[in-house]
Amino acid sequence: MNEKLQQFDSKMRKTCDHLAAEFATIRAGRANPHVLDRIKVNYYGSPTPIQQVGNITVPEPRMIQIAPWEKSLIREIEKAIMASDVGITPSNDGNVIRLVFPEVTEERRKALVKDVKKKGEEGKVAVRNIRRDGNDAFKKLAKEDVSEDEIKELESELQKLTDKYIKEVDKLVEEKSKEIMTV
Repeated sequence: MNEKLQQFDSKMRKTCDHLAAEFATIRAGRANPHVLDRIKVNYYGSPTPIQQVGNITVPEPRMIQIAPWEKSLIREIEKAIMASDVGITPSNDGNVIRLVFPEVTEERRKALVKDVKKKGEEGKVAVRNIRRDGNDAFKKLAKEDVSEDEIKELESELQKLTDKYIKEVDKLVEEKSKEIMTV
């Protein structure tokens, strides 16, 4: 691949990876430990990702269990979960914290799918903005002794990359929507 295209391919790849990570944090009826990815726990004064202060398991399809490395962290972990946007009240038995996910209603599923589509649209806009930046950069090359044919070729290749990543965004949206709507 042309080194001039490489940077735009890399930016589009990062956009898709970011979108996939965003989708992983959206809960879809089943317990998914990734919904805790953004939660930070106050660990001796410093915000620490929840995965680094305890063992996270999914013992049942609709339950996440967190076993903190230190019992003194139970209160801090519960506080962090309550302050987050997970929307689930944690319960503990003194040793482990359990998050029980309620059955997602049809109305809530549709709202989640709408949110997924909105995020997908934002991802597509980001990819198109990268294409625009690329085309602008290629137009500036005309001043630097690059032939029109080469610029047209670069723009054509950039459009192919854009199409590829737009399809990937559509695929991510479709998969997540399907996962959400599956009861």
